[in-house]
Amino acid sequence: MYSIELYRKEFLTYLGQKSIDKEPSRLYEPINYILRLGGKRLRPVLTLMTTELFGTDYKKAMDAALAIEVFHNFSLIHDDIMDDAPLRRGQKTVHEKWDLNTGILSGDAMLILAYQFFENYPSEIFRALAMLFSKTALEVCEGQQYDMDFETRDDVTVPEYLHMIEYKTAVLVAAAMKMGGIIAGASLKDQNLIYDFGKNLGIAFQLQDDYLDAFGDPESFGKQVGGDIIENKKTILYLSALQLGNAGEQKEILDLYSIQPQDVSDKVNSVKGIFLSTGAAKHTKSEIQNYTQKAFEVLDVIDMSEEKKAVLKQFGENLMMRKV
Repeated sequence: MYSIELYRKEFLTYLGQKSIDKEPSRLYEPINYILRLGGKRLRPVLTLMTTELFGTDYKKAMDAALAIEVFHNFSLIHDDIMDDAPLRRGQKTVHEKWDLNTGILSGDAMLILAYQFFENYPSEIFRALAMLFSKTALEVCEGQQYDMDFETRDDVTVPEYLHMIEYKTAVLVAAAMKMGGIIAGASLKDQNLIYDFGKNLGIAFQLQDDYLDAFGDPESFGKQVGGDIIENKKTILYLSALQLGNAGEQKEILDLYSIQPQDVSDKVNSVKGIFLSTGAAKHTKSEIQNYTQKAFEVLDVIDMSEEKKAVLKQFGENLMMRKV
């Protein structure tokens, strides 16, 4: 087994070799731009790592890893348009750097390019990868729609929120891992088990993101702490506070989420105080641990050496201990 850093380095080298230098440049330059913006590269690394864990050279999974990363960044371009976001990873978003129509069209092209990377596999593997990819892509769109619907609803529940992040975030992590199993020729049972591992870890990952947004270290988080509060996002912390709080706390957080003060620091601190006093922060940490544990339980039944299971468990533990 290799280190996560080696997989990331190898993937970035491969990504660099796939830079698209053709016309019309206004279609392809934004694609190259967003793919060079950085990010954790979590999903492609998982595809490479899983392929190796199932006994096949990770280099055979490079094109599938690239498809996952291109699709992920396509979804970010369109998410940024829907959110009217000016920045992505500290740089101008595609629609800000170019324009709205360019962002839409370049995003569309990325979705098609992602499918094309699967064409480099034999027909049986191509079919399995394409079927999984189509299912996942549609679920990601469903998750995004749920997320947009929640913005105008006052009756969102924690189970609904968990379902939304499963589709919007976790299924792509799950698919990235299952693709490694498909390329390595793992049994269907083990492919589905590694998918479940990735899905539960993906949910835990997003819940951890929610928690860090409110309670992360400003020095290491990489984003503005309290950004979700400022934007009145109905994260698990907010929904849990409404569910667990007394009448006074419920009224206070509803009032705070109905205003946009000039000085946002008071609002952020007040909301964080409610997250703590209601037990919402504690409940969120408990759910992170719960989904991490669900992922680890999959390892008890998957057909893999104990040494390789330990690699997956260590990866999951490191992910949940992150500060960014």
